[in-house]
Amino acid sequence: MKKNLFEMGANFSDEWSSDNKEKPKKSVNIEIKEAEKHQLHFAKEKRRGKVVTIVKPFYLSSNDLKALLKTLKKKLGTGGTIKDNTLEFQGEVQENLKMQLEKLGYGFKRK
Repeated sequence: MKKNLFEMGANFSDEWSSDNKEKPKKSVNIEIKEAEKHQLHFAKEKRRGKVVTIVKPFYLSSNDLKALLKTLKKKLGTGGTIKDNTLEFQGEVQENLKMQLEKLGYGFKRK
């Protein structure tokens, strides 16, 4: 345990910690599915006056998800990021994104 520089008579045993920067790690159990077994759906949000297209949920390993994001960003010509097994793209790119994902063999939810 780190030595607390600002101890004022408090006794921190091993169960207690004064360091609030330690965060418990989340154990995430992700089942990995093939592209055809995905049931993706789209969402749109406005953030700071701009549209963000969100596609979720992906059941891929983190390396595969990063590779997919990289190829989609190149094909769409837009920026994007990964957040909690979802892909977020800048702009309203739903039609082009759906077309690219269908070419790669991903499935979608029926409305």
